[in-house]
Amino acid sequence: MTVSNEEYRVSIPLSRNRNFHLLWITQASSELTNQVFVLVYPLLTLAVLGSPAAAGLVGTALVGAQLAVGLPAGVLADRWDRKRILLLCAGIRTIAYTSIGVAVWQEALTFPHLLVAAAIEGAALAATFPAEEAALPQVVGNDQLQTALALNSARVSLGQLLGNTFGGLLFGLSRVFPFLLNGVLTALSFVVLLFLRIPGRPRPEDTEAEAEHVPPERFWRNLSAGVRWVVQQPIIRLTSICAVALNMSFTAILIIVIMRAEQQNTPSLLIGVMMALLGVGGLLGALAATRLHKMLSPYVAITGVIWISTLLVPLVAFAGHPLVAGGLLAVGAFIAPTANTTIVTYQLLLTPDSMRGRLSGAMGVLDGTAGAIGPALGGVLMQVLGPRDALFVCAVLMLLPAIVSATSPTLRRFRGMADIDEAAGPNGPMQEERINK
Repeated sequence: MTVSNEEYRVSIPLSRNRNFHLLWITQASSELTNQVFVLVYPLLTLAVLGSPAAAGLVGTALVGAQLAVGLPAGVLADRWDRKRILLLCAGIRTIAYTSIGVAVWQEALTFPHLLVAAAIEGAALAATFPAEEAALPQVVGNDQLQTALALNSARVSLGQLLGNTFGGLLFGLSRVFPFLLNGVLTALSFVVLLFLRIPGRPRPEDTEAEAEHVPPERFWRNLSAGVRWVVQQPIIRLTSICAVALNMSFTAILIIVIMRAEQQNTPSLLIGVMMALLGVGGLLGALAATRLHKMLSPYVAITGVIWISTLLVPLVAFAGHPLVAGGLLAVGAFIAPTANTTIVTYQLLLTPDSMRGRLSGAMGVLDGTAGAIGPALGGVLMQVLGPRDALFVCAVLMLLPAIVSATSPTLRRFRGMADIDEAAGPNGPMQEERINK
């Protein structure tokens, strides 16, 4: 019987929750392998094909596939078995990585091959994210969700840190090694996922059968349901707008800081250390997020992160040494998980299970859009204004969501879990009929 699943999850401490550990390990591997690929593919394209334009097109294929698949992947996560989605994505990525490694080894790599592999990587990641995030509340109890999300933030930072380190190191030894590493890790993830149990989802057979006979008009309604849900919920709508603006500005800042370091003839090793500081800051911040989340009100946690991040940018503009700039950016990376934990916990607990995949898919598309626009924006600002003025423009862009969040009556009234308890009432917005009809 499924009625005891919630009691089962709550009764097991997170440290002994086998399913959470399996999910965390496999998705940590996914973060690491993606970071290795993102670091290595432009180097490989330049080394084998000798074309910066080709490297740019490969990046476009990766991001484009991720954005194109984001919303349908949310529908998929709500209609199909989430474990099967994770298994399918891990298997497809294993084949893609292995094929690239074999082609490089045999000196037979072509541009279309690399382009297809990048598109597969982007699409698989887009499908993995909503399935994994929607499954998390099924694996852990509601009282453990904040801690689990903080550990997931640590997973992202750890993947970035190790991915940058191993990707560059292995590529320096052999062009085949990064793809060999990725192929092995994703294959192991596939095997580990076979032992994962995701309990508590009502009538998976019905939802899967229903997915096979969805009329086209209903499919399009389902596709846009995640976006409609974001728009209809005041807190989710406000925090999403602020997050997109901040992510776009932050990715622009990273490009500007890296290009400024290159203009200063900074050794590539030092630039790598500067970027590694971001991973260290994010990892430490994720480990501290649960404690800070309990100490700070939701309003202070969210607005505080936005304002501190905004005020750090002018300091980065005046930072003369790349490591100083990296240290300042690491402070921003340290405080970000506290706000993320507050926001995502609210989103997942407010949203019914039948909608969580589409919510995560919509949020993934928003984040991906910001991530795609940010580097282009940073490059244009850098070329037109120079590094310091470009960073000041980014600070002004970040100031807008900072002011909006600080002055928002909706955010001032936001009480986090207390609002969730009210929303779960008989007349609250968690009634699934309002979303599915």
